[in-house]
Amino acid sequence: MKKSFKLWSLAVGFGLSLSSCSFFELESPIDPNNPSLGSVSTNATRNQIQNLVTGLEDRHRSYIFTVSTLFGSMGREIWYLNGSDPRWQTDWLGMNGRTANVNMFGYLNTYIQPYQAVLQANVLIESAANTNVLTDAEKKAISGFAKTIQGYQLMILANGQFENGIRIDVKDPLNPGPFVSYNQALEYIKTLLDEGHADLTAAGAGNFPLRLTSGFTGNNFGTNAALAQMNRAIAARLAAYRRDWAGVLSALGTSFYSLDGNLNQGPAHTYGAPPDQFNPLFFVPNAATNTMVVVHPSVLRDTLVGDTRVRSKFFQRTSAVLVTSDGTPLSGNYQDRRFSSNTDQIKFIRNEELVLLAAEAHAQLGNTAQAVAAINRIRTAANIGAYTGATTQPALINEILFQRRYSLWFEPWGHRWVDLRRYNRLNTTEVDVSQDRGSIFVQLPRPQAEINWDQYVGR
Repeated sequence: MKKSFKLWSLAVGFGLSLSSCSFFELESPIDPNNPSLGSVSTNATRNQIQNLVTGLEDRHRSYIFTVSTLFGSMGREIWYLNGSDPRWQTDWLGMNGRTANVNMFGYLNTYIQPYQAVLQANVLIESAANTNVLTDAEKKAISGFAKTIQGYQLMILANGQFENGIRIDVKDPLNPGPFVSYNQALEYIKTLLDEGHADLTAAGAGNFPLRLTSGFTGNNFGTNAALAQMNRAIAARLAAYRRDWAGVLSALGTSFYSLDGNLNQGPAHTYGAPPDQFNPLFFVPNAATNTMVVVHPSVLRDTLVGDTRVRSKFFQRTSAVLVTSDGTPLSGNYQDRRFSSNTDQIKFIRNEELVLLAAEAHAQLGNTAQAVAAINRIRTAANIGAYTGATTQPALINEILFQRRYSLWFEPWGHRWVDLRRYNRLNTTEVDVSQDRGSIFVQLPRPQAEINWDQYVGR
């Protein structure tokens, strides 16, 4: 990724310098890599706005490793085996009675990194609105893009925290709004995504006014119209979380959904050699290591004969990755094979998910024929033949959840865990904890710093 402009701090005193004639007092240095909010909040140049956009793309991808591996571990899609620090297993899997509490190892980035993206987008929106170097249409395009990313990131937070709730008003980091419930957060995200879609539509169908990485432009998401379709795809995912099945189909109707189209079509996070970042989910095939993401044994156990997704996603190692945590040996014989190199893109929403969302919405609404047609699109692509099971709503939902398990395996941001929770299936029948002797977590803990903050301000 090219030069990015990320605002690392929005605290009081940000961008202020000391003014003094004293020999013993120092002026605050100007750091070109961490510029002040004041330098871009009014009359920003086009280059500064561009750097904010690039910085937002960088923030947008920062959640990938922690969120995907932690959510994937809790849904038992994967194990992240780490021979250097057993807490990746003991804490994340809830081994031997461990709970998801504020002392849980390594979970804070699932909270911090999405909020950093939200704050970056706020700065971008404000900077674009308060400059005279952009046309009104360009300002709309930038606002629409930023709000779309915010909606995506807030969904990560809402699904991680679940019944704890999240803060949705964070424009002033030193005076944040109160926590709102999961359902209230989803309602707010819907409003945000709808605003983003309206802005992108009002901007016109032309090219996005500033440079985006090839994760967008190389996948046919370089225009305002295509970004509006991406927005609606994310809105369809949100509508499923809200159990608004008519809303799922409505959003899909103006997204890039295509029943017969390329299932892999979608926007992506990009990676590259330093000074960029490598793909954090790539591990060298068959590497001699005891630190690696491996396929959970239950995923392998439940596969269907001939499923091409198994061959395309899972690499069989010649020797297992083996760690022992709290006296419990964990062994992984298969690793992720979706990426050919450490610079491959990671798609963050794909047409395959949209087809499955269509199937789920149709099944919930009693549109049996349409639901089966969407299921069969997925099954045919996986080479497992047409669906021949019962067509009752419960049977169709079972089938759809099974197909989502393999089609969306270990994709951003951990679909299996969220899917089982939204269907009240987070239990030992659906989540195999027999080998890791672990616990089934419903949600992540609210960070201690947030608890302390509300105690400090008297909420």
